[in-house]
Amino acid sequence: MINTDKQIAYWIEGAKNDLDTAELLVNNGKILHGLFFCHLTIEKAIKAFVVKETKEVPPRSHNLIYLSEKANLLLNEEFTIFVGVLMKYQLEGRYPDYQPEVPTIEMTKEYFIETKKLLLWVVNQL
Repeated sequence: MINTDKQIAYWIEGAKNDLDTAELLVNNGKILHGLFFCHLTIEKAIKAFVVKETKEVPPRSHNLIYLSEKANLLLNEEFTIFVGVLMKYQLEGRYPDYQPEVPTIEMTKEYFIETKKLLLWVVNQL
């Protein structure tokens, strides 16, 4: 049996640290890397929710939709669409031959704001 409180704290702390990193990257024009860390932020937040719901260590998956389903996390339509957007940017950091369309810096900053909103929402569900 795992210590769920400790696991949840681990994932949320990691999510908050990754959000800080995403902000630094986005503010320095590192768009794809910034969006990779936005994805990582949400991935870790959802994994905290998986722990809460299942009382188990979350699966080693980067698929936000799968993780949300595993957590029984009911995202509204706006967040569901945004999770789909973020999914495009998790591959870039893992597979160098995958080249997603690079959004404008303005759009990237909007994605960062949406990441912050989604992180806050997930934390408030815990």
